[in-house]
Amino acid sequence: MRYTLRLLTLDQLGRAAGVVCALELMRDEPEWQENGKRVLGDWPIEIGLWVGSAASPNRLGKTGDKRDDTAVARVRRYRRQGNEAPAPIKICPWCSTPFGRDSFSCVPSDAAPLNMVIRCANPSCDFTRDRPLPVLTVDEAIYRRLPAFLIATVDKFAGLPWLGEAGAFFGHVDRADDWGFYGADRPGAGHRLWNGQSLLPPDLIIQDELHLISGPLGTVAALYEVALDRLATRQWMGRSIRPKIVASTATVRRAAAQVKALFDRKRTAVFPPPCANRRDSFFALTVTREQKPARLYVGLASPGRGPKLIFLRVLTTVLAAAQAEADVGGDADAFNTALCYFNALRELGGARRIVEDEVRTKLASYGTERRRLDPIDLPFADRRLREPLELTSRVSTDKVAEAKDKLSLPSARPDGVDVALATNMISVGLDIGRLGLMLVQGQPKTASEYIQATSRVGRRPEQPGLVIALLNAHKPRDRMHHEGFRHFHACFYRAVEATSVTPWAARALDRALAAVVVAAGRHLEPSMTPEDAVSRLRDDATLQDQIVEIIVMRAPAEELIGGPDHLRSEVRTLLASWIETTDDGTATGGKMYYGYPRDKALLHDPLDPLLDSLSPAHRRFTAGRSMRDVEHATPLRIVDHHGNVLN
Repeated sequence: MRYTLRLLTLDQLGRAAGVVCALELMRDEPEWQENGKRVLGDWPIEIGLWVGSAASPNRLGKTGDKRDDTAVARVRRYRRQGNEAPAPIKICPWCSTPFGRDSFSCVPSDAAPLNMVIRCANPSCDFTRDRPLPVLTVDEAIYRRLPAFLIATVDKFAGLPWLGEAGAFFGHVDRADDWGFYGADRPGAGHRLWNGQSLLPPDLIIQDELHLISGPLGTVAALYEVALDRLATRQWMGRSIRPKIVASTATVRRAAAQVKALFDRKRTAVFPPPCANRRDSFFALTVTREQKPARLYVGLASPGRGPKLIFLRVLTTVLAAAQAEADVGGDADAFNTALCYFNALRELGGARRIVEDEVRTKLASYGTERRRLDPIDLPFADRRLREPLELTSRVSTDKVAEAKDKLSLPSARPDGVDVALATNMISVGLDIGRLGLMLVQGQPKTASEYIQATSRVGRRPEQPGLVIALLNAHKPRDRMHHEGFRHFHACFYRAVEATSVTPWAARALDRALAAVVVAAGRHLEPSMTPEDAVSRLRDDATLQDQIVEIIVMRAPAEELIGGPDHLRSEVRTLLASWIETTDDGTATGGKMYYGYPRDKALLHDPLDPLLDSLSPAHRRFTAGRSMRDVEHATPLRIVDHHGNVLN
């Protein structure tokens, strides 16, 4: 199950983990056994969270490992301080008991761990003591145990050329022991599986929020999909069986073209299919606003006034009005928390200062000092504003999970939320029913983003939602939306933009073709998978031909500059450069590797300083660790004239 954003991934882990826990309990029940054998298998049914190291540890660690991001280090730190859990899961998915400091542990020991297990703190829960939760959150453990259900971000698949262990997801796994399975990256380890069998590749891939796999991300992801699709294809009775792909989205146009470019599927079936009654599709029923409160959109623009001033006035007014309604016993919880959406971090940063300073000051006496002639008793109240909450990419995954939990609490509680500031992180995956008020600062760049983001409020059937769009009258695009506000919102699904995925463009091939060639070459043939097997390509002409045909047959001739022959020549040139590079690296008797150590590696990051010293053939083999960007993270330290760091 693949996602594009960590907020989505965390949300789905909590939901899916409960289902997996139920399946794991069923596996041991007498009703699911025949002649003493488990119908659902002897290996535990588990779910794995395969995401970046910011959310969960990628490595288990061991004695002597000084890194602070391993599972061992995170568990020890959590037991001492209790402020950042080793995994982005806060409560037991089976009984909803919050985890304690002793819930996470590395087994069999911290000195040489093989897994990080999670146990419920509730002694009456089914998943405590000797039976840990069937949830895997460390990459090394996931590669060994190969869970039946894997939740991942799409960026993780950029690691295929770099990681031999990741190839275990796609087959060539024919050995095991009590702790897990062994793939082609660990030849000789473990004992043979039953009757010499091997594990099959995945047969179902679920891509959530398909509309986000577009633009630069979709272009690069589609190229990696060439290798992924081939690795996940199984052979049966002389036929190639490709995995079934289910893609979900609420805002998409030209879906068939996007699916063809991404997944190379010629036929796209819409589910649920169109019905005789367009107002009742079984999954969705169109009703009148009298039957169910509707979401109300209000557009505000003020010529001659800046957007910051409009934001200040509107936010102050709606929060004071909600407080007044709550003071007289009204049900105003949905509107007592304002969810504010921004198109950029820069705008959000400026708004945060306004909230912490001016909004807080004005709200403290707003109900007392505001004067109106008619009506005199307009409901506004004084209010003490708490610290605003932030949901952005610059907040750690642990803080994001805490923020979601806080947003779920009634605003009347001491730890409730008055104002939440967010970017497009919330446009998908934030499903908190109590939220009913949103302020949108400026028209989002796309109609699909606007629809997705504003649908985060008013999600309960009995509760209306209010979306206030604060538009800048001095920007042509905002002014156009303000002038046609009613018509646009009456039919804004018509305005959803068609997605663009161009994996066979020249610049896309420059960026990712080498990574796809290495991913396919490393994982198609088991003997090529170990880290030091990179030089074996020379002796396998069949594999070279296979790589060429996999890529060329996937590419539509009309989208290729120079046609299929030019692409075939490009792939052949890459393979020749691979062989030339490994020959040069092993000419003096040494070894070469795929990625580690760097000075003897075939692959390098796109901005690796070592690239300047490499041969032209070797420089071709750059591969990112992410499908989104290639820029290095640059730390910024502010110092005084003596060189002392300023806090």
